[in-house]
Amino acid sequence: MSDMKNLPGVEEETVHGIDRDLLESQGVSAELKEEYAQLVDRVREARQQYYMDDAPALSDAEYDQLYRQLEGLEAKHPELIANDSPTQEVGGEASSAFAPVQHLARMYSLEDVFSLDELGAWLDRAETNAEQMTGARPTWLTELKIDGLAVNLLYRDGVLVRAATRGDGTIGEDVTHNVLTIKSIPTQLTGSQHPAEIEVRGEIFISSKDFKALNESMVEQGKAPFANPRNAAAGSLRQKDATLTAQRPLSMFVHGIGAQSGLSISNQYETYEQLHQWGLPVSPYSRLLNSREEILEFIATYGEQRHSLIHEIDGIVIKVNDFDTQARLGYTSRVPRWAVAYKYPPEEVHTKLLDILVNVGRTGRVTPFGMMEPVKVAGSTVEMATLHNQEVVKAKGVLIGDTVVLRKAGDVIPEIVGPVVALRDGSEREFVMPTLCPSCGEPLAPAKEGDVDIRCLNARSCPSQLKERVNHLAGRGAFDIEALGYEAARALTSPAEPEVPPLTSEAFLFDLTPHDLADVKIEREKTLRGVTQMVREPYFYSKGTAKKPSAPKANTLKLFEQLEKAKQQPLWRVLVALSIRHVGPTAARALATEFGSMDAIRAASEERLSNVDGVGAIIARSLIEWFEEDWHREIVDRWAAAGVRMEDERDESIQRTLEGLTVVVTGSLEGFTRDSAKEAIILRGGRASGSVSKKTDYLVAGAAAGSKLDKAESLGVKVLDEAGFEALLAGDLS
Repeated sequence: MSDMKNLPGVEEETVHGIDRDLLESQGVSAELKEEYAQLVDRVREARQQYYMDDAPALSDAEYDQLYRQLEGLEAKHPELIANDSPTQEVGGEASSAFAPVQHLARMYSLEDVFSLDELGAWLDRAETNAEQMTGARPTWLTELKIDGLAVNLLYRDGVLVRAATRGDGTIGEDVTHNVLTIKSIPTQLTGSQHPAEIEVRGEIFISSKDFKALNESMVEQGKAPFANPRNAAAGSLRQKDATLTAQRPLSMFVHGIGAQSGLSISNQYETYEQLHQWGLPVSPYSRLLNSREEILEFIATYGEQRHSLIHEIDGIVIKVNDFDTQARLGYTSRVPRWAVAYKYPPEEVHTKLLDILVNVGRTGRVTPFGMMEPVKVAGSTVEMATLHNQEVVKAKGVLIGDTVVLRKAGDVIPEIVGPVVALRDGSEREFVMPTLCPSCGEPLAPAKEGDVDIRCLNARSCPSQLKERVNHLAGRGAFDIEALGYEAARALTSPAEPEVPPLTSEAFLFDLTPHDLADVKIEREKTLRGVTQMVREPYFYSKGTAKKPSAPKANTLKLFEQLEKAKQQPLWRVLVALSIRHVGPTAARALATEFGSMDAIRAASEERLSNVDGVGAIIARSLIEWFEEDWHREIVDRWAAAGVRMEDERDESIQRTLEGLTVVVTGSLEGFTRDSAKEAIILRGGRASGSVSKKTDYLVAGAAAGSKLDKAESLGVKVLDEAGFEALLAGDLS
């Protein structure tokens, strides 16, 4: 951080270049001066780490918040603003490690907006100004904001003669030798009619796929991994030895031009077409749009897809397409008035990795997970994130005690991306995978030779596996027993108090009575008189007194009502509830439709099972192996004896109108839930798939259909609305 206070005379006379006497004459307090000075220093330090060191200590969200805090303070007190304030500058500056280069035309930053309301206000302003100046509403070139490093390529008569980073917008770093190693950047433009001179602007990046492989190779070599693809790209491009840059998987997409002579093009979209014809890499995601509604749809679409693209993005760039209108709208000292960057709500934050523990799942798989300082990301507070297996922990290069980058995309499971190596202090330690199951004490080992995953092989009596299986069978995709949540599953299966729990196998679930649960207690963390301690208390019954005996809680009575109702669930849900490896809802539906009863499935050969569409050899082998275990068969037999339905009633009146057809349903339908739509397809002999491919015959698109609709249209798959779907089911589709 800048240490201006220790420079002779600075503290007494100026605050970041502003005369202190002037500030005092304008009524600026000493506290406000100090707050402003500290804020400027913090932003400067963060910019140095991001643009120059390629090792940011703050997440993008934290930096944005800090920068907006500075903007807000300057807006309230404009008398504080100095010419060298970070809000008045573009990006970083040129490093002394590379020769300085002056751009022929200045490179600007983009104005950021962080909400759709802010974007709407910006569009109102830009549209109004454009109409006043030209008499026409603008069209918009809309593209993805790549999380990479901005560069400027100078071509003379079609030959690449220089490449430079953006730097401060006027002076950048000469990285020509390094850029020449990037295969996607042509040293000689193809085609003809090349301008005598042209600056081509773009973004150097590392694809998401290549970033994962790069970090794994860095860890294997004993080197610290990169925190994110942007750092990896910037650090790779700034290597003093170009042969090292050549070893990194750098790519580039171009997104505009600077100074040029001899090029007659009137707008941004035509420019992209021309650059593509000359062999320059142009993003496949850019679109020319005519309305605000189309822009919002573009933002929503790529908001859903942002982690399945070629590269990481943090927003959408919207530009006025017409160059004449761009020139009329002009620039501020830092940004163009004709372009804006809408930034998605932050999905990455930094937090402390306090420990790495392991969880034993329902199939015995032992999964490491990170325990972190609680942090809010993507709308919820997160303190745990899966690390999948010991090889993933190693590949990510994370140590216990690291500050880590945490990502949570919408409702997706939180993911630890990697460590912030710059913040290590030497106290961090490596994670060591346990050799004994933390739940039952049995040895851990791969299920078979060559498996990466370590498993507890004590499937029958491991308390953790049983708890997870009971929790799973109560889920919405299985028996759908809302009252049997995770805590209830823990109380039923944990050998705490009583010593022998009510459930030693899921086989006895439907044999339970309220009396069996009367003495069940669960351990909870409670704060009593300011002291936090673990206490045991009744879970299923109220705490009895001499005057008022214990009685079942309302949720306990609800549990038995729902258990009774669960007995009537269709066969496919019973199959899902059994926790047979690889048998999820899709395979279960296919099996139930094909065989109709549990007895028929148990009697089927491996060959017969594998021939069922949607099952295959792996699932067939898993089914055969599962039924070979006597305690597995006991589950099915006891459930059947308790009244669980093991056979579906077939409606012979339903014609198999979809025999041999694959149908995908996406979006919201008025007359069908997602499950009932799949059920309707399967009952008519069709295959209800969850993904679109060349083998898909129909896509049924309801309201808010997303990326599946785009893919179907690109593949030429027939798209039906709800009325068309009903006609298809009835066999009336012409």
